[in-house]
Amino acid sequence: MQTSSDRHEYPSHWEADVVLRDGGTARIRPITVDDAERLVSFYEQVSDESKYYRFFAPYPRLSAKDVHRFTHHDFVDRVGLAATVGGEFIATVRYDRINADGRAASAPADEAEVAFLVQDAHQGRGVASALLEHIAAVARERDIRRFAAEVLPANTKMIKVFTDAGYQQKRHFEDGVVRLEFDLEPTDRSLAVQRAREQRAEARSVQRLLAPGSVAVIGAGRTPGGVGRSVLDNLRAAGFTGRLYAVNKALQEKELAGVPAHRSVRDIAEPVDLAVVAVPAPYVPEVVAECGEHGVQGIVVVSAGYAESGPAGRERQRALVRQARTYGMRIIGPNAFGIINTSPEVRLNASLAPEMPRPGRIGLFAQSGAIGIALLSRLHRRGGGVTGVTGVSTFVSSGNRADVSGNDVLQYWYDDPDTDVALMYLESIGNPRKFTRLARRTAAAKPLVVVQGARHAAAPQGHAVRATRLPHATVSALLRQAGVIRVDTITELVDAGLLLARQPLPAGPRVAILGNSESLGLLTFDACLAEGLRPLPPLDLTTAASADDFHRALTHALADDRCDIVVVTAIPAVGETSAQDAALAKALRSASASAPAKPVLVVHVELGGLAEALSAAASTAPQTASTVPGAGQTPRPAERPAAAVSASSQASPRLIPAYPAAERAVRALAEAVKYAQWRREVADPGKVPEYEDIDEKGAAEQIDEVLSRGSGLTLAPEAACVLLGRYGIDVHQARPAPTPDEAAAAARTLGYPVALKTTAPHLRHRADLGGVRLDLTDEAQLRRAYAELTDLFGTPEVLRPVVQGMAPRGVDTVVRAVIDPAAGAVLSFGLAGAASELLGDTAHRLVPVTDRDASSLVRSIRTAPLLFGWRGSAPVDTAALEELMLRVSRLVDDHPEVVAVSLEPVVVAPRGLSVLGATVRLARAPVRDDLGPRTLPVV
Repeated sequence: MQTSSDRHEYPSHWEADVVLRDGGTARIRPITVDDAERLVSFYEQVSDESKYYRFFAPYPRLSAKDVHRFTHHDFVDRVGLAATVGGEFIATVRYDRINADGRAASAPADEAEVAFLVQDAHQGRGVASALLEHIAAVARERDIRRFAAEVLPANTKMIKVFTDAGYQQKRHFEDGVVRLEFDLEPTDRSLAVQRAREQRAEARSVQRLLAPGSVAVIGAGRTPGGVGRSVLDNLRAAGFTGRLYAVNKALQEKELAGVPAHRSVRDIAEPVDLAVVAVPAPYVPEVVAECGEHGVQGIVVVSAGYAESGPAGRERQRALVRQARTYGMRIIGPNAFGIINTSPEVRLNASLAPEMPRPGRIGLFAQSGAIGIALLSRLHRRGGGVTGVTGVSTFVSSGNRADVSGNDVLQYWYDDPDTDVALMYLESIGNPRKFTRLARRTAAAKPLVVVQGARHAAAPQGHAVRATRLPHATVSALLRQAGVIRVDTITELVDAGLLLARQPLPAGPRVAILGNSESLGLLTFDACLAEGLRPLPPLDLTTAASADDFHRALTHALADDRCDIVVVTAIPAVGETSAQDAALAKALRSASASAPAKPVLVVHVELGGLAEALSAAASTAPQTASTVPGAGQTPRPAERPAAAVSASSQASPRLIPAYPAAERAVRALAEAVKYAQWRREVADPGKVPEYEDIDEKGAAEQIDEVLSRGSGLTLAPEAACVLLGRYGIDVHQARPAPTPDEAAAAARTLGYPVALKTTAPHLRHRADLGGVRLDLTDEAQLRRAYAELTDLFGTPEVLRPVVQGMAPRGVDTVVRAVIDPAAGAVLSFGLAGAASELLGDTAHRLVPVTDRDASSLVRSIRTAPLLFGWRGSAPVDTAALEELMLRVSRLVDDHPEVVAVSLEPVVVAPRGLSVLGATVRLARAPVRDDLGPRTLPVV
């Protein structure tokens, strides 16, 4: 329990766990009066040189006055933070608010002096950079806008911490000291620096788990078959290249199954990098403490009995993560299946998988152990419909993912040279906003295929998930916007992964089809049309076609500029032999080599021999430097080929994926086509336009004035129109009509023709129920319509009728924006009406929306042809519609207090548009944790 200092309560929300540059973790928290002994102990371990750099003079020890000053803070004008490992300080940072003369001050002074001290043993780990991010966030919260720091010129490490942070800086030299001043407002560069550091640190933390130099299996028993013993045997069978230890309190012998055995990790003389924990849950805390004290870097907990078992287990899981992070360790699990790394330099099978997968270029992540087994099995099999010899680079089964999650693994895969395609099975997304950001970056470098389980049910009990109000279809659309290849089943996951691992990305949707079965060719043709591809008429080679006939036909198709992809269909001849299978496979591989930039797929029927022959000549294992053109020049991730197959390489035969059904092959192909198109588009993502008529300041003042009266408010129609008008969004005026006479007066003011409509919640935007009367050209028609509505639906008090001037005819649409607590701001678009709502025909984009996003948003709904002149109708002004969406996007992006906007209907005419209804909801801005300092999820 922390004790608060001077004036304010202890700010527990400043506590955070962070991943450091080397992949270890540290705890950052405020310094309190309880920390006097820790501070003195920490200072004694700092070198004289570091002390000199901090105080500009020899300063061998802290006086009692110093200790009091450095541990007593008011958490407003004087704040100190410490980075801790194992409960002990490894670094400190402090700010003191100052005035223009450099003297101690209070608000409204908005400048503070900042100083760091890092223990020498922990310098170079990125501790100071992490502390700077957190102390800057604290300062901004306390209305401090600028930091000043005085540094000796010889203290180059600390100068680099400040200059590399990415803030706007001023630097000058006086009296032998470098004085740095920098604004604390985040910049694009500071955010980019922060995210780059985050990526390197989190990737390194996963790399330490997947490539350990030594592994201890804790809970390995004498009798084969137990969980711990199975993991130990699997590590031995895989040929793990590092040191391996068996640990069990009950062991008396010095060796178990040929592996050195110990009763405790403490008894191991050498360092242990990774511990696999397979003991009952009640004994895990003791094991974690022993690991932490021994300096173990990471833990895989296969033990069950945690959050998946209920509330008590959930609390046990939280305590586990807190304990591990105290020692700077990361955890995979609990309830994990394990991890695998097939690299020849590692050969790690720290999992319950009894067989090591073949080495290859596919990375696998599964939250479920059962699904992980299924994925490994399907990739391992040579037959069963999908060709086999496609290997795995790394495999992670995270179990309850209490600490290491899919986000961390994405950070690792992003620049992992051994992984070219990433396959993920997710049952929940703990941080959708971050996952989307990381997925977009990863997908720009290599394909990312995701299947999401538990789509229509709650996440598994063991998973901590942020609440989201978005339906699954919306989340799926947002993932696709980020370049994720979304599939529905693990069969489709493997199908798409094999294609992307073995073939180049298609240049377009044009498909050539050839084969020895007319029927199979027609099925493939129909499947292509159903998936939105553009197939050419199938070429039937007849059942008498030989391997040479296939070779000639495929060579000719690949040379045809009218096609981007070739699908080969094949059925067995009577008496087909394995030799003929091998000849056909050799012919197809040889022909495909003539056009390495075009993908080739095979649809086969009961041709196990052909499927194996197509794959047997090569594997997707990394090529050696001697066989790869330009070896020694490692490309950046974004420049690396999208397909792991290295189709352009002349050194090894080309792998061709084979599928047992046309629908499966074409579905995988369609996903590859869409992904390739996304890759081309993401190179030019567009821009967020600037509009000179936007009154951002006026909107902010209006929002602040409204929220001063409370939060969670829906603006009155007039106020909503004013706010929207500040962003150039004009809402068609509507006047209340509580009586027929007032309706007539409103119509005279607006001018005929007019519309009379109800605004009652149960009738609003429901023209199909008859609550709207249009094109009323005079007062008589208006009064008659008024009487009809009240006779049908009730009194004016219930109906809340309004009169509105008629807008030009067009297509009725809906534009909405909402702030989701998990995913962030989302812009949605669709046509108005029950039919679109029933079909779920709505498109979504994350805010801020670019001009390219707006254009694709308009065109991505199934009913989009109605906007472009369907069946002879006049095309409407989609440019005006795109501009409207961009302005709405700017509004919610500039003002996060605008948590919901609904424009319905928006009538888009051949020239211009009319917004006939608008609703705006305000609330206090939700916390944007993606813009704050780096931190691990709170447990």
